[in-house]
Amino acid sequence: MQARSQRTRQKLVHAGAEMFNRNGYANATLGEIAGAAGMTKGALYFHFSSKDGLADAVQERGRAMVQGFIRERSETGVPPVQMLIDMTHWLARTLLDDPVIRASFRITNECAGRQPPVTDFHQDWITEVLRLLGQAREAGALRARAEGDGPATLLAATVCGIGVLAGTGIPYPRLSDRVAALWEPLLSALVPPDDVANYRTRPPVPAASTPSAAFGGAPGRPLGAGSRGGQRAA
Repeated sequence: MQARSQRTRQKLVHAGAEMFNRNGYANATLGEIAGAAGMTKGALYFHFSSKDGLADAVQERGRAMVQGFIRERSETGVPPVQMLIDMTHWLARTLLDDPVIRASFRITNECAGRQPPVTDFHQDWITEVLRLLGQAREAGALRARAEGDGPATLLAATVCGIGVLAGTGIPYPRLSDRVAALWEPLLSALVPPDDVANYRTRPPVPAASTPSAAFGGAPGRPLGAGSRGGQRAA
């Protein structure tokens, strides 16, 4: 019974993400969301007492996806700066493929200033960026002048730019190329000049035996094929 309830909740979260992403937070109705999930409004209210509660659940799912990606990559020994690069490629892929991530950003943007506040997915993302920047700084991987709020602000703006590009319907290969191109100047601003070549600016290539090692089968290019070699992330 508990497993069935959990599946129902997950189905509602997915349907909520679809509707929030398609219609926006204000225009998405609980009736439409319940219908998209193939359920009644009564079933929806059993799991979520309000639209705010469902919106929070969508963003919490988005947070769990980000944290799960970081955890999996960390277990393979990916250094913090490479992790930041890989996070932006993961974001580019999921913005095209997964309504939960798209809806999480849209809900945050449309619900800014709400009282009581809803979950802030954008802040969750920035928190992970700050944590990784802190680890990179402690490891001596950043330039001496990459201090203060500059790096985090730069990466926050990068995320916004990726979101705008993804919203244009650009095909993933081209979006991936654009993200890789963004990292050429970003790396020069973040890490010592002699270390720039140590980082791969393209998505990680999934190992043949573990296709989930990259982004759910996201296409990648081998190191040396239009990418920077050195520290390998997978």
